[in-house]
Amino acid sequence: MRSFYIIGFLVLMAFDTLAQISFKFASIHAMPLSFDLPWLIRVFSHPWIYGAFVGYIGAFFTWMSLLKHAPVGPAFAASHLELISVTILSMWLFNEPLTLTKIIGALFIICGVFFLAKDESQMDAEQIPHNIHS
Repeated sequence: MRSFYIIGFLVLMAFDTLAQISFKFASIHAMPLSFDLPWLIRVFSHPWIYGAFVGYIGAFFTWMSLLKHAPVGPAFAASHLELISVTILSMWLFNEPLTLTKIIGALFIICGVFFLAKDESQMDAEQIPHNIHS
């Protein structure tokens, strides 16, 4: 079951990252913002908007599958790991700086996922009876 969680959250992170990066590229091609038909045609003529749709739909179905089995606390925290992957890809794709604040934030996210998962595994271990008599 552990490998199910790891693979599942990696797939979720990939879909979420695809959605966020695609939206960033779509927003670059959508400028200037005008809210008219030519603008809509310009937005939907770029493949990045469809990458965002695929990312969100894939993330939704992956998230629903994971929630059937995973505890909500660690699952919700792990679902935010894409913030780290998007930050790393944004450095490469959009020349965004990696600041100390971003590094500290990423460390907090990783620590939060770790501590919530650790707490969940300790609770599961406490619920297993240690002395089973037949």
